Amino acid sequence: MISRKAIREFARTHPDALPSLSNWYAITRRAVWKTLAELHADFSSADMVGLRTVFNIAGNKYRLIARVNYRSNKVFILAIVTHVEYAKGKWK
Repeated sequence: MISRKAIREFARTHPDALPSLSNWYAITRRAVWKTLAELHADFSSADMVGLRTVFNIAGNKYRLIARVNYRSNKVFILAIVTHVEYAKGKWK
């Protein structure tokens, strides 16, 4: 199961992100992705950045950075940041 802690913490300061984050969580929790192509069926705008997968949240206003382990079918949220913070590399 994906931890909701990062989602709750981010939504405290960015409440407008909560509906999109909740939708991301619901889809991801049910997903059984074995490849990036399967992930793209649910999130076509997701990008690989190194070993991380970056999801656009709330119309690209925010970014959710995760590690997706296709073998174990686990997703780990590494960070949720604003688009501006992402562009500055504050998530690294």
